[in-house]
Parts: sequence; structure tokens; C-alpha cells
Amino acid sequence: MKKYDISLKKIRPPEKDCAGTPVVLTDETIQHRKNKILTMMKQRGLEQLVIYGDVEHCGNFEYLTGFFTRFEEALMIINVDGEITLVLGNENLNKVSKARVKVRAVHLSHFSLPNQPNRSDKSIKELLVEAGIRENARTGLVGWKMFTDASEINKKIYDLPSFIVDTIRNIVGDETCLTNETDLFIGENGVRTVNNANEVAHYEYGAALASDCILDAMNKLAPGVTEQELGDCLVRAGQHTNIVTIAASGPRFIKGNLFPGDNTVKYGDTISLTVGYRGGASSRAGYAVNGDNLSSSGAENYLEAIAKPYFAAYVHWLEVINVGMRGGDLFDSIDAILPRTKYHWSLCPGHLTAEEEWMSSPIYEGSQQTLLSGMILQIDIIPSIPNLGGVSAESTVLLADEQLQREIQLQYPQLWQRMQRRRQYLIETLGIQLSADILPMCSTVAYLRPWLLDKDTAFVCHFLQKGVDKCE
Repeated sequence: MKKYDISLKKIRPPEKDCAGTPVVLTDETIQHRKNKILTMMKQRGLEQLVIYGDVEHCGNFEYLTGFFTRFEEALMIINVDGEITLVLGNENLNKVSKARVKVRAVHLSHFSLPNQPNRSDKSIKELLVEAGIRENARTGLVGWKMFTDASEINKKIYDLPSFIVDTIRNIVGDETCLTNETDLFIGENGVRTVNNANEVAHYEYGAALASDCILDAMNKLAPGVTEQELGDCLVRAGQHTNIVTIAASGPRFIKGNLFPGDNTVKYGDTISLTVGYRGGASSRAGYAVNGDNLSSSGAENYLEAIAKPYFAAYVHWLEVINVGMRGGDLFDSIDAILPRTKYHWSLCPGHLTAEEEWMSSPIYEGSQQTLLSGMILQIDIIPSIPNLGGVSAESTVLLADEQLQREIQLQYPQLWQRMQRRRQYLIETLGIQLSADILPMCSTVAYLRPWLLDKDTAFVCHFLQKGVDKCE
């Protein structure tokens, strides 16, 4: 196991580099997505899929439609022959012609907001039958999560509203025909877990935007600045966030509040900054100090106790990950360098991201899942030491083999150039022996300023001596 020599150094900060123009998914990509779903349905012997969506749980629904139903609920019903029906409320019927795949619509007003007009000509059951749900058909229900017991997925627990599940169960009739198939989308080899070059370019916009926002907030931070002013740096361009935006100085969640308020930054405060868009989130945590006067901040032991060990684990993650690696091996590797028993992290040290900030993760204890080319991953390790502030440099990377890298280079040369500049910064400025399979989705990967008022200084790895590998 490598030993990492981590120190603070005055360095050039990364550049903001969001291209500013979202990349639209091509018709070919949408058709490829549909084909993947139909292939998986046939492999599993499914005759129909019923996919639920709402504003918080829209990724699987949006995968083919290209839109989500905002404040209403919705269903997408896919038959194994490829026919697709959308079941929509009052204010989304006009979206049928906007769907990225050919669909028909059934109007179910129960999916609408309270006290809007309800149709009474047909029951919910009659409308779902009209939408194509059939008796005795092998039916997969798709919500937004899988229910696991160790490595086994429980196929008989559903996370759709009960009035939908009860009605579908009544129509299908045979309970053995009904299963939770959310893992078809987000589980091992799920259709959404890997991305082609067009999808990478599509998601890179949000990942890079979040990164630029975090860099702006870090640069704005100073004593007297309000949380709301920091929040203004984090949410922009009218884009839909996929995680609660955090701009917190000092104690968090006072009276249950999750959002930036009029509290001002004070010297010595712990700081938390987070924003996420479709494609990736960025987060930073540290202290509002400059490193020269720590005696009144309570941060005297922060670097050695938590910040440096965290950064060493982060660097290790970036150096050892590769296409074909087992998720459980990466988990064990992080646990070895940053032991849970000491640093009290309890979640997965990395997860997949897409429309949602946390889609699922192949990186968990005992995981036999293979890390695949095309996976977009958040580096998300959350250590905790009593009486010390947190530390975070969560960011987004792509795992890509040589073929996917060539496709990105040919199809999106400007994106490729951005990714290469980011790699160069990680290797040459931060001193990280970056895995050849990593393409950074934004410029601030691994850029960590623990003393957030010292805006020229960040963590780096060192050459210890000539002829010795970096960080060993």
C-alpha cells in the first residue's frame, strides 16, 4: 500500500471551463437506449415494464422521454414489442408530442395536483388497462431504487405509490407475474450505468457547471459574506439542481433549515458548499481560516487528523481505479488507507451519477460488480472525526477505456481537449499519478483548499526524491 506525502502548497487554481452550451442527446442515442431496454426485457422474460416518475424520481422515466413531469406523477409502459404508452396528468398531456420516442398517451387525472379537475368517466383500473397493462403478463415495476439484502435484490418490494401498485396487481392477477425490475436500469449491468460519447458530452455540461459554481463560491467566501451570497454563486443559468444546494457557515440545520440564510461567514467557521446538476455534483468542506491564525478556530489538529488522510484516500482512489476492477476491491482499498473504524465513513466511497445525484453504486463492501467503461462516478468519501469540521472535495469523473476515449476525441474534440487539460492539471500541478482510465468531467477534481480563506494554497502530492515515484 502506498504511503502518501501530502502538503499544502501555493499553486495555480484550476480554470473554470464549463462550455456553456448543453449538448443534446441524439436520436441515435435515444434509439440505442430503447434497444438496450427491450433487449434486457427479453433476457428477463418480461412482457411489459411500468416505469414511475415524479420530480424527485425521474431518471428512469426521463431516460427515453427526454423530459420529466415536474410537479405531477407519471407512468411509462413499455411492451416487449416496443410500443410505449405514457400515463399523464392534466398538465403534462401537452408533452406527448415532445417525447423523444414515439408514444401514445392516456390521461389519468389522479396524477395531477390536488383540487384540479378529475375525470370520472373511467376508473384508474380501466385507464391502466387502456394504457396496455394486461392480465397474466410478466410485469416489471420500476421505481427509483433497488431493495437489497446483502448482495441479493428483493424483487417483491415496490417503491411506487400503493394506489398504483394495488391497481396493477389487480389487473395482472397473478402475483408471481409481478416483480421489482428497477435494477434493469440502475443495478449491475443496468442500461443506465454506462454512457456513450454523446451521453458523456451531455452530462459533462452539468458536471462542469457545478464545478465552476463551487470555484466561484470558494473565491467569494470571506468574513461578512452571507450564506445567500454564496448560494448565488452556486445556482445559475436557470438549470435544475439535482441535490439540495448547501452554503453553510458554522453550525448547520438550525431549526431544521437546510438552505442558505442570512447568517454571515465568521473567521474560524466550518464551511460546507454543495451544488449538483444533471451529470454531476461538486462539494467542498473546510474552515474559514487562512492558516496563520488557528488558535481561536478549533482547527489546530484538522490537517493531520482528517484533512490529509482524506486527501490521501482521494488521491489513491484516482490512481488505482481502472476499467475491469471489482467494486469491492476499490472499497477495500479505500478502507485500508482510510479505515472506517477510525474515520467513521459509512457510505460507499463513490457512486454513479446521471439525472440524479446518486443513481446507484457498484462500489460497496463485498461488491463483485465490475467497473465498466462509460461509468460516470462521483468521488464521495465522507469521513467524520468528533469535534472537527468535515472535509470534502466531491467531484465527477468518467471511467473510459481506449475505445470510448477515441470516440470522445473524434466526436467531441473540444470536450476531449478540456478533459486532457484537466488530466494535465491533476498530474503536473497536484502531483497525482492519475489512472489512464480516468477522464475528469470538470476542472476542480481533487482541488482541495482546507483553509478556505487562503485562496492560493491547496493540497498536493510530492516527489520525495529523484527516481522515486510520486507520493510513495
